[in-house]
Amino acid sequence: MAGDVMAQIDEKVKSNKVVLFMKGTADFPQCGFSAHTVEILKSYGFPFATEDVLADPGVRDGIQRYANWPTIPQIYIDGKFVGGCDILHELHERGELEPMLKAAFGK
Repeated sequence: MAGDVMAQIDEKVKSNKVVLFMKGTADFPQCGFSAHTVEILKSYGFPFATEDVLADPGVRDGIQRYANWPTIPQIYIDGKFVGGCDILHELHERGELEPMLKAAFGK
């Protein structure tokens, strides 16, 4: 079962240019950190996938092991772990997030 969850997470990360593992959905975030992360990502206009970790306890536990990162939300761009809300916020503020997103989408 745990291997299936890890494979599911790996597939989601590798099959999406940007994926956000969060509490809730992009339309209805269930925590302030997830809401802020969605707000930042939406501001760039690039599509991104989400996974609601509250909907599946296995995914919630698995994603923390996948990147060895204890907090949620977690952002992956072009198959690589970027970080959580605080790191995404810093990248956004420093102007470093947009080039990462453009590179992921070949822009």
